[in-house]
Amino acid sequence: MLIRLLRTYLRPYKKPIALLVALQFLQTCASLYLPTLNAHIIDEGVVKGDSGYILSYGALMIGISLAQVVCNIGAVFYGARTAAALGRDVRGAVFDRVQSFSAREVGHFGAPSLITRTTNDVQQVQMLALMTFTLMVSAPIMCVGGIVMALGLDVPLSGVLLGVVPVLAICVTLIVRKLRPLFRKMQVRLDTVNRVLREQITGNRVIRAFVRDEYEQQRFRKANTELTEVALGTGNLLALMFPVVMTVVNLSSIAVVWFGAHRIDSGGMQIGDLTAFLAYLMQIVMSVMMATFMFMMVPRAEVCAERIQEVLETESSVVPPVAPVTELRRHGHLEIREAGFRYPGAEEPVLRHIDLVARPGETTAVIGSTGSGKSTLLGLVPRLFDATDGEVLVNGVDVRTVDPKTLAKVVSLVPQKPYLFAGTVATNLRYGNPDATDEELWHALAVAQAKEFVSELEGGLDAPIAQGGTNVSGGQRQRLAIARTLVQRPEIYLFDDSFSALDYATDAALRAELAQETAEATVVIVAQRVATIRDADRIVVLDEGRVVGVGRHHELMADNETYREIVLSQLTEAEAA
Repeated sequence: MLIRLLRTYLRPYKKPIALLVALQFLQTCASLYLPTLNAHIIDEGVVKGDSGYILSYGALMIGISLAQVVCNIGAVFYGARTAAALGRDVRGAVFDRVQSFSAREVGHFGAPSLITRTTNDVQQVQMLALMTFTLMVSAPIMCVGGIVMALGLDVPLSGVLLGVVPVLAICVTLIVRKLRPLFRKMQVRLDTVNRVLREQITGNRVIRAFVRDEYEQQRFRKANTELTEVALGTGNLLALMFPVVMTVVNLSSIAVVWFGAHRIDSGGMQIGDLTAFLAYLMQIVMSVMMATFMFMMVPRAEVCAERIQEVLETESSVVPPVAPVTELRRHGHLEIREAGFRYPGAEEPVLRHIDLVARPGETTAVIGSTGSGKSTLLGLVPRLFDATDGEVLVNGVDVRTVDPKTLAKVVSLVPQKPYLFAGTVATNLRYGNPDATDEELWHALAVAQAKEFVSELEGGLDAPIAQGGTNVSGGQRQRLAIARTLVQRPEIYLFDDSFSALDYATDAALRAELAQETAEATVVIVAQRVATIRDADRIVVLDEGRVVGVGRHHELMADNETYREIVLSQLTEAEAA
C-alpha cells in the first residue's frame, strides 16, 4: 500500500528524483574514494616522508570533499522539495475526497480520524519520503561500494564482512517485525485521543453544567495512558535497535584490527590499507544504520499509508452525474416520489414511500416525533444523502442528474445545528453569494431579526466570528444562518428546525418577515414547535419514516390522530383550535 501510494503521487516528480539520485550517487562515490586516497598518503607519503606526495594528494582530497558537499546540498534540496510536494499532493487528495463524501461516509470514518489521516498520517509518509531521498538512496550505493573497495584492499580480511552484514540484517528484521503492529495500534490510539479531546473542547459547556470535569479528566487520562503505553513499547524496541547495531559494529572493528595486525605483521597488508579498510567498514556499517533508521520509520509509514489509501479508495454514496444538467426550466418546484432511504446494513429503512410536493409561493411543513426521519428527508433534496428508493425532483429534474453548483443555487438548507466559520459576520453571510453588497447583507439580517444585535457588535458586519460561532448565542447563530440563506436567494428554502432556539416573539416576527421575503419561493420547514408551522399551506406528518397525513392544520386536527397528539402535547384544545 505504501509503495502504491508513493508511486502514484511521486510520478509527476521523476526529473527531480532522477537528479537527486545522480547527486547522491556522485557524493557517495566521492565518500568511497576518500579512504583510498588517505591510504595512499599514509603508505606513500607519511611512511616514505614524501611531503610533495602528501600535499598533492591532500589537495585532491580537499577538492573531492568540496564536490561531495556540493552534491549533498543539492540532493538534500531536491529531496526536501519533492517530499514537501508529495505531502501537499496527498493532503490535497485526501481533502478533496473527504469533501466529496456524503454524511454517511463522514460518519463512518468519524471527524477525528479524518483529521488524523489528513495531518499526522500524511506527515509520516512525507517524512519517510524525505529520509529516503536524503539517506536511503545513498545507503545501498555506499554498502555495495564499500564492500567492493574493501575487497580490493584485502580479500582475506573481507571475510569479516560476511559475518557482520547478515547478523545486522537478522537483528534489524526481528525488531521491525515487532514494530509494525505497535505502530498500527499507536495510530488508532491517537485517533481516540483526538476524539476525546475534540468532544471535550466542543462540549465544554455541557461538561461544566453537569460538573463532569473529573469524569472527563479520567476519560482523557485513560486514552492518553493507552497511547503512552504503546508509545513506550515502540520506544523500547527503537532504543534496543541502536545498541544492537553498535555492538555488532564494535565487535567487527575489533575483529578487523586483530586480523589486520596479523596481516601487517606477515607483510600481506600495509598500514594505510588497514586504515582504509576500517574506514570502509564504518561506511558499510553507517549505510546499514541508515537503512536501520529507515526500517524504523517504514512500519509506521505503512500503517499510515493504508489509512490514507482507505480514505482515497472510499467512493461517496453521492455520485456526481456523468452528464450533469446545468439549466432548469421550471422555477422552485420540488417533488418527492416514493422516496426511501436505508443506511447500509440497517434492518429497517429510515424513510419509506415518501410522497411530497412543494410549489412556489407555498409553505410546506414537515412535523413528526423524534426519529421519524424529518431531517433525513430534507437532506435528500440538496443531496446530503441520496435516496435509496424512488426519486427527488427539483424543477422536474432528478437531483442525481443536476450539476451540484446548479443545485446549490436553486436549493439552500439551514441545518438543525447551524455552523458558522471563523471570520467575520460579512464573510459568513457571503458564503453562498460572494458578490452580495453590504445593503443586501443588512436587509437579510433585518428579515432574520439579526440586524439589531449585529449593529451592536463592535465592527458591525466586520465583527469577528469564532470557529463554529461559539462567541454568539444559539439563537444568534440560527438567525445568522437564516440570513446567510436569504443572501443567497435560492428558489427553494429548506429550514430544518431552524427556529428552535428563538423565543416566541422573535420566532413570530421572523416568520412574518420571512413570509414576505419568500413569497415567490418554495419554503419547506421542519419543526418541532406547532406554533411555527400551524399556518403552513400544507403540513406533512411523518411517523416512523412514513407519511401518515397531509393537509392544513384544522384538517389534520380533525382526522389525524398522530398530528393531534403532537399538537395537544404542546397546546391546549382551545389554543389548538
